[in-house]
Amino acid sequence: MAKIHPKPHAILFAYPLQGHLIPFVHLAIKLASKGFTITFVNTESIHCQTFKAQSDNTTDIFSTARKSGLDIRYITVNDGLPVNFDRSLNHDQFMFSLLHVFSAHVEELVNKIVKTEMESGSRVNCLVADTFFTWPSMIAKKFRLVHVSFWTEPALVFTLYHHIPLLRENGHFGSNSNRKEAIDYIPGVSPINPKDLMSYLQASDITTVVHQIIFKAFESAREADFVLCNTVEELEKDTISALQVEKPFFAVGPVFPAGFSKSIVATSLWAESDCAQWLDHKPNRSVLYVSFGSYAHVSKEDIAEIANGLWLSKVNFIWVLRPDIVSFDGCDPLPVGFLEEIGDWGMVVPWCCQIEVLKSAKIRGFLTHCGWNSILESIWYEVPMLCFPLLTDQFTNRKLVVDDWKVAANLNGVHPVNRHEVSENINRLMMGTLGGELRNNIKEVRKMLENAISTHGSSMRNLDKFIEDVTETICNNDD
Repeated sequence: MAKIHPKPHAILFAYPLQGHLIPFVHLAIKLASKGFTITFVNTESIHCQTFKAQSDNTTDIFSTARKSGLDIRYITVNDGLPVNFDRSLNHDQFMFSLLHVFSAHVEELVNKIVKTEMESGSRVNCLVADTFFTWPSMIAKKFRLVHVSFWTEPALVFTLYHHIPLLRENGHFGSNSNRKEAIDYIPGVSPINPKDLMSYLQASDITTVVHQIIFKAFESAREADFVLCNTVEELEKDTISALQVEKPFFAVGPVFPAGFSKSIVATSLWAESDCAQWLDHKPNRSVLYVSFGSYAHVSKEDIAEIANGLWLSKVNFIWVLRPDIVSFDGCDPLPVGFLEEIGDWGMVVPWCCQIEVLKSAKIRGFLTHCGWNSILESIWYEVPMLCFPLLTDQFTNRKLVVDDWKVAANLNGVHPVNRHEVSENINRLMMGTLGGELRNNIKEVRKMLENAISTHGSSMRNLDKFIEDVTETICNNDD
């Protein structure tokens, strides 16, 4: 008689930044809906911030998901720093803790979960961890777990990090004067300009704590049994095909909920302002949405130029300005008198539900930092973008949406932000022919996303194939 194996039980570790938490939550729901038992681990800091941002005082973010029949447990772990420590303003200390301290807390927690399951007659057999963590391969080996690396960004960014040794060998990374010629030797990647590399690959100082994390994280990722990527196969076919030569690499994105509606799981780190009433009083397709994401900082000078550019453009806008958007505390980044001057044609909020805003018929364009979640959401709602990348993958994401897919335009050139250029490009997007061209292109890309997550689409097929392969690997490990 064939041996009956229990359903897979995976521990999921989301990287403690909102841009990573969101796709991890949605992946947990997708896997649970396919029969997995999920133990979802949040850091105590992210948990507390999420809890404070909610109005319903729910301490378990997956309680509603469980009521719908999904087997998702929820626990927290300390990241090595006090809960109230300001991680945004003390970025390097936060990263140092993730690099040197966090793994000890993870190991202790995983050991406890594994023992508890064994005592109950069950077992944990899979570890799904963000690729940017440095410890997954070590933890997976120690507890004999299948190691799944989840990459929350495009495959292009993954392969560029993965090929750091090749970039270094060819003089495009790691020297005081990196080569400026196009990079034409990465498997599956069309020639790419060095200015389109992620910011950490353009840096002259590669001794930072973030560089140490990147190096160690991709050493760990090379040992993963499987890689899941929040992208669409048809959008990055050559890059994904080249990666699949080396390792099982599955494009399963976008992993957002069906219909891209607001998630049943709380993931926001700040209380969300309601923009609906203000939007109701604006004409259709008349509003520019402006947001620079959940983590990157913007200089006060750039904020001032963008503010003045918005004022000069005279377009309706909603602008999300996090309290910590500038790099130091206690500073109002807006020019004196700006809020009084814009009156009712502009709305500035500390945070909002981005999906709810983007799906509004009032929105015509999105001035974005080019975070990957923002790009996927903007494409889904067919909202053309103006790009203002700030950090890390955002420069490479900009290249994809502006140069390759032509669904976005640049906010400014290579020089510092200039209010007149900001105003001119906003008007080109909102009232000129550029907006119409981008909207036509974005409809085609949106179809690719929609087809990918349809019943027989590439992402659904890839997810099913991944589950089949990971289940087989688990069974082989048990035998």
